[in-house]
Amino acid sequence: MQRGMSGLPPYNAVAASRRRGGNLVRRRRGLRYFALACLAFIVYAQWRQVFSSEELKSPSQLSIERLRKDLQQCARLHSKPTDPIGLGRERNARYVDGHKPTLIQNATVWVGEPVEGTSAEDARAGEGYSWIDADVFIEYGLIRKVGKGISVATLPSDTLIWNAERRQLTSGIIDMHSHAGVDNVPSLWGNGDTNELSADITPYVRSIDGLDPNDYQIQVIKSGGVTTSLVLPGSGNNIGGEAYVIKHAVGKVDGRSETSIADMLADPDRSWRYIKMACGENPKRVYGKAGERGPFSRLGESWEFRHAFEQAAAQVRAQDDWCNAAETVGVEKMDTYLPQDLKWETLSAVLRGQVHVNTHCYTIPDLEAFVDHSNEFKFSVRAFHHAHQTFLVPEVLKRAWGSSTPASALFADNMWYKAEAYIGSEYAGKILYENGLTPIYVSDNPVINAQHVVFEAAKAFGYGLPYHAALAAVTTAPAERLGLGQRLGKIKPGFDADIVVWDSDPLSVGATPVQVWIDGTAQFEDPVELKKPFLPPVDAPSQRPATAEEPVIANDLIFTGVSKSFLSTDLPQDPSEDQSLAVVIAGGKITCIGACEAELHAASKPDTTIVALQNGYITKPFIAFGSGLGLNAIDAEDVTDNGGSPDVFSRAVDGLALDTKKLHYAHKYGVTKAISAPAYRGLGTHQGTSVGFRTSSKHALEEGAVFLDDAAVHYTLTVDSKEGSKSISNAIGTLRHKLLEAINTNVTAADPFTEAAFLAKVVAGELPLVITVHSADTIAALLKVKRTVDSAIASARGSSGNSGSGGSEGISLAIIGGAESHLVADELAAADVGVVLAPFQSYRTTWGQRRGLVGAPLQNGTAVDRLLAAGVRRVAVGLEEDWLVHDLGLLAGIAYRNGGGAIGEGEALDLVGQNILEILGLAKAEDEEGGEFVVFDGSPLEVGARVRAVGSGFGKVAFFE
Repeated sequence: MQRGMSGLPPYNAVAASRRRGGNLVRRRRGLRYFALACLAFIVYAQWRQVFSSEELKSPSQLSIERLRKDLQQCARLHSKPTDPIGLGRERNARYVDGHKPTLIQNATVWVGEPVEGTSAEDARAGEGYSWIDADVFIEYGLIRKVGKGISVATLPSDTLIWNAERRQLTSGIIDMHSHAGVDNVPSLWGNGDTNELSADITPYVRSIDGLDPNDYQIQVIKSGGVTTSLVLPGSGNNIGGEAYVIKHAVGKVDGRSETSIADMLADPDRSWRYIKMACGENPKRVYGKAGERGPFSRLGESWEFRHAFEQAAAQVRAQDDWCNAAETVGVEKMDTYLPQDLKWETLSAVLRGQVHVNTHCYTIPDLEAFVDHSNEFKFSVRAFHHAHQTFLVPEVLKRAWGSSTPASALFADNMWYKAEAYIGSEYAGKILYENGLTPIYVSDNPVINAQHVVFEAAKAFGYGLPYHAALAAVTTAPAERLGLGQRLGKIKPGFDADIVVWDSDPLSVGATPVQVWIDGTAQFEDPVELKKPFLPPVDAPSQRPATAEEPVIANDLIFTGVSKSFLSTDLPQDPSEDQSLAVVIAGGKITCIGACEAELHAASKPDTTIVALQNGYITKPFIAFGSGLGLNAIDAEDVTDNGGSPDVFSRAVDGLALDTKKLHYAHKYGVTKAISAPAYRGLGTHQGTSVGFRTSSKHALEEGAVFLDDAAVHYTLTVDSKEGSKSISNAIGTLRHKLLEAINTNVTAADPFTEAAFLAKVVAGELPLVITVHSADTIAALLKVKRTVDSAIASARGSSGNSGSGGSEGISLAIIGGAESHLVADELAAADVGVVLAPFQSYRTTWGQRRGLVGAPLQNGTAVDRLLAAGVRRVAVGLEEDWLVHDLGLLAGIAYRNGGGAIGEGEALDLVGQNILEILGLAKAEDEEGGEFVVFDGSPLEVGARVRAVGSGFGKVAFFE
């Protein structure tokens, strides 16, 4: 007011005197001036506010610029992403300038959706899906045309031509659960960035900040046809942080402009965000410490979830209140900035529907609790991962908040490794699909090698999931759940040009890419192609019968329709290949294989069951070697495990615990015998003597339960051996010393069950020595130990004139593991050392396996191929984890299919049976009681074979109706 009144006369007693009339006139004139000045001030102030507000501060002196940015943020907070559209793009945002267009000719194409006009109900049943003969034209990182006989004349002159030669072509495989790049292989402490374990609730961390593009496993995964992966934080936290979808093209060698994490993002526009959460055992194992920190139980986990969501909900409410006020009164009048706590930003975005939630949950209580959380806080769940028990509660999943029921991201048959994985079913995918839910198959790389994630889908198909749904489970279904279903997962114009051409049907055993394209760029300059005969797509019936959970005892059976027998027997067999065989079982033993006319004629008696097979196989049983079968029921539960220690040498027979779920499944899948050694430290390590036992036995004193008390002497020489020996060199030196000492040990004078006594039997040639080892360097050192000990044995026998009770020229040595055994294959052959590969297909998980072969298209051959080619005459396939009892026949099938004709079907089956006995020197004692066999409906070397009968000896036949 002072500025407007500056011209007024002073109000004081000493003002100059004036005439009365003049003063009145002047007073009125002054009042008019005063009124006009006030009016002018008001107009001026309004003008300044409207037109020159930038010169003023808000009432609380806040930055107007920041307030305006906060108001813009309000619009982003209230926007919900939509799935990015592929059709209509001129170029893929990931396209690299200069890459030439490509025409893939003469392919057998799986589009990924039914023909137009197929009803939703029919499509669900698989109608309208088929392989078609077509060419595929890709340009600017996009699929442009799909059709038969695309004319080259209509395409750009620099188009690259690639002839598929009728082989099968699909979209790139999508792995929706991977830790590639954050859980590097080989595993090193310095590269382990899977979990941020400083707190249980860490929605604020991001997998992209630890993703290493130099992780070689990214290339290995791609060699299996996987072009896209969702890279998640681990499951150590209830809320683990943000995840990112990447493509497996890294750096210039893969056609990219630079080696950059950002360059790997599948959607550079980042249309959707993703988060990983986890229920159950893992977080409470990591954080549960009573009195100090939680969660200690699933009860505590639910509190952690609800508390975290409430913090996020409070931030959402505060933000919404601020945005509403700013829009109502004007942002310049706000006396606070927009509430933004970075700790809760991601979780707030979850509640706003901007983040796709993926949650690791196995059990019914985990699933139901999380469904309740979704409804309380109103957010949707894209998929439950691992999800072992979802097949039991499909209706619970349907109660989750949102318009779409969560998918189940599963393994096909990996189970029993902890309590929450104890209840599971290989038929889960089939059951879920039949209940209207979506199964998706994942790797959890490096838990399972994501290079073979398509094999999980293949096994699911074998377990009864319809073919189109099984292939969708690694293509279209994960694409849709990632919010990228209009760009990935199909061979259609407008979709990203991520393409795989396979050497055989992708859902068949051993299927391997011939070439992979990402964004239209071929990824392998000179890929190794396996020699395989051309085969049409596999038969894809919509239903496959499940093997009965429990067998019945049926000792009088006749099977017809048997195509092949792989039994070594003197029983009469029909030499004709023009007709199928019959197999007659009487009193629990095979009495005829062949035409068996008399037996068939006499089969009218009511107690004989006749079973017609479609493509019957009868084989020797499988043998499990190398896992914890018989010594372990649940891997992560100490109370169900025999235990292990680097300081103790013990006998497995003393800790044998039979009649477990694992052993029931082993028998159900044709594994009648197992040879297991005590654990040294954990899975896949051994120390002590192994026991040979039958999987169908109820206890160790049952007739025939244990066929060999002490099968072999075992030690571990992997990096784990450093725990007990401080160094590998010390472990090797200690073993050498013990063996040399054993040469002069008098077995009869000692306790026959001591370590020294068993080693005396090793040097006497009475027991084999089996070493768990992967590194070629350690194998080389071990071969030198064998030479030293063999020389000492020869010297001792020469001086005594005694060749030893076993008559051996030296110790009988075998290795189990053998990831790098191919590097010393010639030396192993020269030393006549047997090799049991476990895992069969190494993927370099530890430092000692870093030179393991990963196979085509990256490398020529696998360890089986190299060892056999070098002349190693005793090669077998073991199992490093118990769940692989489901898959022994299929692993043998991979060796057969991908071996380039080096081995036949019978030799492949011997990899998981007869060869193990030969390595341990037990072949002559095999089947002394007779009656051991397995009858399959279908080839056990292919997916979908069904076990119909298992003869375990002693007149016992389990029949699976």
